Amino acid sequence: MAVVGKDRELQKRLGKRVRTLRKEAGFSQESFADACGLHRTYMGSIERGETNPTLTSLANIAITLKIALSKLLEGVD
Repeated sequence: MAVVGKDRELQKRLGKRVRTLRKEAGFSQESFADACGLHRTYMGSIERGETNPTLTSLANIAITLKIALSKLLEGVD
């Protein structure tokens, strides 16, 4: 059960990081999801830490933000 709690905290930290970078880039959540090729409700669940995004989704987010995937994950661990 402890692993599940740790996974959830990791997802929350990742979601907070995505939200911060999205806002810094000047995107609304809806326009950002569209630019990433993701559904807005999926993007919302990522930002709230409710879902574990795929590597492909994370790569699309990084590409849209024009940053390396490693930069997206910076400070999440």
